[in-house]
Amino acid sequence: MIRSMTAFASRSGSLGPVGWSWDLRGVNGRGLELRLRLPDGVEGLEAEARKRLAAALTRGNVTLALKLARSDAAQGPTLDNDELTRVLDALDAVQTRAVGMGVTLGQPTAADVLAQRGVLTHALPETDTSLVPALLTDLDRLIADFDTMREGEGAALAAVLAAQVDEIEALVAQAEAQLPARAEQTRAALRRALDRITAEGAPLDEDRLAQELALVAVKADVTEELDRLRAHVQAARDLLGQGGAVGRKLDFLAQEFNREANTLCSKAQDKTVTRIGLDLKAVIDQMREQTQNVE
Repeated sequence: MIRSMTAFASRSGSLGPVGWSWDLRGVNGRGLELRLRLPDGVEGLEAEARKRLAAALTRGNVTLALKLARSDAAQGPTLDNDELTRVLDALDAVQTRAVGMGVTLGQPTAADVLAQRGVLTHALPETDTSLVPALLTDLDRLIADFDTMREGEGAALAAVLAAQVDEIEALVAQAEAQLPARAEQTRAALRRALDRITAEGAPLDEDRLAQELALVAVKADVTEELDRLRAHVQAARDLLGQGGAVGRKLDFLAQEFNREANTLCSKAQDKTVTRIGLDLKAVIDQMREQTQNVE
């Protein structure tokens, strides 16, 4: 089963006076990029959360957010004196530098100082030793929910991609069915060209003529392109059946599909084959858009 990189999951829970809400979102990305927005003061949570996400996911831009809420009975914020000293020292250095340069700065308020990161800390209640394990247990459930949605989205993607591969196969068959008529049209055009040359009384070098005709035939032959397109169709089906993190391989395969479709159009020399080649390119472009979201 393939999985989508787009998904969303949320969970909430509580332990004693502490409540929490998790939010996990993912969109497509070239690799795995994790963004964690976790509250301060929960020691060891970020490293373990990163580890668990990296073990479960292969690709995608993933954002994990956690909000903690405390009941009225829980301990309120406390002042971190060391951090306060660092902030005040920094403010004093800024003011001193400004005065020396003749710049007048407004005085920061107490609210401005308290708003600086780390000055106020929210100490956890007495349940803090068991809070992290509880959060991580809930995180595992969150990741499982997230993965379930990715699988559901992936199943929908697989159905769309399978239908597009079927359409590509049908168009390749149409192009192949057109080859006999195309070959006859090419022969007729060559005969007309040859008749014009002989009518003008120009001398013909039979060996040179044979070489030129062989070159024209080689340039117009699209058998290899159609064979490779069929091989790509089978490769795409194998990847969809294999499942797992095959998004990069499917994206590369879509590029190869497009390369062969471009060559088919350039060699077409036939309105029907050209139309089929353009239809192929349209389906392949749609397929590539879908592969961008496959893990």
